[in-house]
Amino acid sequence: MRGLGRALVAGAFVAVAVAGTAGWAAADAQEAVTGPPPGTAAWRADTTTGHRLPDPASAAPREVAAFFARLGEEQRQTLARRHPQVVGNLDGAPVPLRYEANRRAIAATHAPRYLRLAAPGHQILAFDPRGRGQVAEVYGELEGARHVSVIVPGSDIDARTFDRRSDPYGTPAGMATALRKADHGVSAVIAWVGYTTPVGVGVDAASGRLAEAGAERLTRLTEGLDAVGAPDPVLFCHSYGSVVCGLAAHRTDASDIVALGSPGMRADTVADLGTEARVWAAKDPSDWIDDVPHIEFAGLGHGADPTDPAFGARRVPASDAKGHTGYFAPGTESLKAFAAIATGDVR
Repeated sequence: MRGLGRALVAGAFVAVAVAGTAGWAAADAQEAVTGPPPGTAAWRADTTTGHRLPDPASAAPREVAAFFARLGEEQRQTLARRHPQVVGNLDGAPVPLRYEANRRAIAATHAPRYLRLAAPGHQILAFDPRGRGQVAEVYGELEGARHVSVIVPGSDIDARTFDRRSDPYGTPAGMATALRKADHGVSAVIAWVGYTTPVGVGVDAASGRLAEAGAERLTRLTEGLDAVGAPDPVLFCHSYGSVVCGLAAHRTDASDIVALGSPGMRADTVADLGTEARVWAAKDPSDWIDDVPHIEFAGLGHGADPTDPAFGARRVPASDAKGHTGYFAPGTESLKAFAAIATGDVR
């Protein structure tokens, strides 16, 4: 597997950087989902509350929170019924209202692949069916939580695969569930698939284009958490997700940023991230990511290895984790350390 990983990554770099095969690059390219959610035009035109509604494209989450605080419960519910896709994705809106709005939005798609998300027990904080689909699910009680963690995934994750049963600890849902069990339910955990991830090992995975779009969305998520009174989150950033976290680091109020199985964070050192958060890094001996060239050339590659002592991150023990997706497996040193970080039980 390590040899295969090296071959694939080397092939991606050589084919693009040396041969310049633009056709091959375009075939694998993903179109990042950006901008306000579907239904925004109708939302902007709505005058039923007697107030101008906050523009999803420009209103800060604190402005959104202040707007909803002025409304009565009946007005809030009316907006959620009339504009479920907007309310369900509006950072700063009341959390229970977003859950309800997203249940409606998911049901309205009539898509069997999404209907499971509307089943009882699911707390969907965001849902966007555009592209390959984006979703954020909360495990635990976000309102009143003392600790909040966010799982930021890497390649091949979308609304259909974020909770797949195969390779459970390589999915955001599996990671979130494992973390909740490991910290005995102390923290609320968000499995966040809020950006368009790369597919496979190719140009998208080697470039920062999708990560830049993802960083904007991750920043807004953390601002939204702050706006509703949630504590500063811990970001667990897996694989390409650590590129997203690296680009967002200077704009979030995260207490900790954990890079695991990282190809790089688009920074040479922790200081270059421009964050006051504690930065951690984990990589197990059998992870094929170790074969990824830690370079940045012509927009390809993600820079220094976060587990390199020269980078300056705190090292998370991971000697007994297996492969690229084994860091959250029960009983591992890495999961035990993650639980301690999530609950603030480390200095």
